[in-house]
Amino acid sequence: MNIKIADLMVKNVVTTQPHKTIGHVKDMMRNNSISCVPVVNSDNEPIGIVTTNDFRLSQSDSSPVSQLLSGHVYAVPAYNDVSVAARVMRKHKFHHLVVTHEKEIVGIISSFDLLKLLDEHKFVMKNAPTPNKKGRERY
Repeated sequence: MNIKIADLMVKNVVTTQPHKTIGHVKDMMRNNSISCVPVVNSDNEPIGIVTTNDFRLSQSDSSPVSQLLSGHVYAVPAYNDVSVAARVMRKHKFHHLVVTHEKEIVGIISSFDLLKLLDEHKFVMKNAPTPNKKGRERY
């Protein structure tokens, strides 16, 4: 597969900082029709990601969003093949990954972005089934 993460990712990324409130981040998501927001430090480097699923476990809307963050951010470089993003998502059971270039956030890629490959037929199946003499497919 020759499709790079940069070809599929969403490039206009809305970010927040750890001291912002959970309510503020919920409003950002609602106003921008998005389901995740990367949390960045003062150097604009990713330190976490908050998704709509995190709000099920959240405290008060006035609590800082830092209370929702796990200790590790999974990021993938924009120049990698999309299969790398798919592998990381599948292994860690995530639906969103931060995309970086030299530690700076340049995008977000989601499992839905990867599903677009199937929908738009941008991939070629390896070892596709071939019909046998009787018209049945062989695997």
